[in-house]
Formats: sequence, structure tokens, C-alpha cells
Amino acid sequence: MNNRDKFWHFFDDSAHSPQENMEIDINLLANSANLAGLPLLRFYDWDRPSISIGYVQKEDAVKNSEGYTIVKRPTGGGIVYHDRDFTYSVIVPAHHWITELDRVESYRVFHKAVVRALDTFGLQCTLVEKKQPKSDRATMQCFITPTKYDVLCNNLQPGRVVKVAGSAQRCTKNGILHQGSISLEPIKKEKAQLRKELKHAFEKEFCIQFKDFMSSLK
Repeated sequence: MNNRDKFWHFFDDSAHSPQENMEIDINLLANSANLAGLPLLRFYDWDRPSISIGYVQKEDAVKNSEGYTIVKRPTGGGIVYHDRDFTYSVIVPAHHWITELDRVESYRVFHKAVVRALDTFGLQCTLVEKKQPKSDRATMQCFITPTKYDVLCNNLQPGRVVKVAGSAQRCTKNGILHQGSISLEPIKKEKAQLRKELKHAFEKEFCIQFKDFMSSLK
């Protein structure tokens, strides 16, 4: 590990409209050359009840959208309701060691940090280790349909294993955009504490320190 690998950017963002949130992530990926080779972790919120859908999905896949604004993500994955989750994104510039991983393996390294954070709330979380049966990507819902390396919890409901975190990615010549969602229900909606624990978990999992990032890319 060289000295550069010891640092990441941290972007503690505020609430934005659904479209603005997606545009910020797209712009960060497109301009990742300005990150000096360092990944960026972004925390952000939504200024209204929102639903995001994967880039292969259509709005009519959402069956209960009354009162919500729907936005298409630049990444894949399924339908996510953003009035009940915590969202983050990671931008990894081209040529960083994470971009050299197998794409599915990169999900594992990010979700290990999520598991570490959720463990501090007393949850018994694990990663989906086996490849899951193919689902209908056009209609899938994120927290109903687990895929490999999603985060599961086995001590929420007797006899049931529940998906509590998932993500989707977009890979381009500029690097990786990883968009993640963590359910707030298992932690009784303690969003402020989750922000703290997730940031700390990334520091521990990747053996890094964060530099505060101020965006001019909105």
C-alpha cells in the first residue's frame, strides 16, 4: 500500500431532489480524474419522499408510487423507497486497486464495511455468499430480492433472514460508481448514529483516513 491508498475523500452532503442526487453522483464519476486518484464516500439525503429505479426499469414497474417522486438511477438494481433508508455512494477513480477487482467482488468489500457498521447496533449480519437465482430485473424490488454479497440479518424476525442493505454499480472508463441503500427499520431509524458508524466502519475496513470534500460539481 502506498501513501495515497491511506486517504479517501468524505463528502457529507445534504438533502437534494431525487434528480439532483443522481446528477451529483453522475458528475462525480464523470469528473473522477479531479479526485487525485482517491475514492470518495458520499452520504446524502432526499428532500421529499422518493423512489429510485434501476436503469433498466420503467416507472410503471412501481405499483405504489402515490406521494413519491420517481427517479431513474444511473446504476442497476431494483426499486428502492427512500423514505425508509440511508443512502450513500462511493466513487472509485480509474486505476485504483478496487477497480481491478472482479466486479462482484467489489460489492463484497464495500458491504463488509456495512456489516461492520450494523454490527454496532447488535444486528447479526452476514453477506449472501452464493449466487442467487436470476430475477426479473425489470420489476425487482431491492429489499425483497437478495443478490450475491447483499447484507442479510438473521435476528430481526424469528425463523426469517431479512435483507437490510443492497447496492448497484455503474462502471465506466472513469471508474466505479457504487450506490448503496441501508434499511433504517432494523436500527429504529437512528440515522445520525448510522452516519457516524458507517463512516468509522469504512475507515476501519479499508485502513484509511478521510479528507473532507467540498463539491463544485453539482
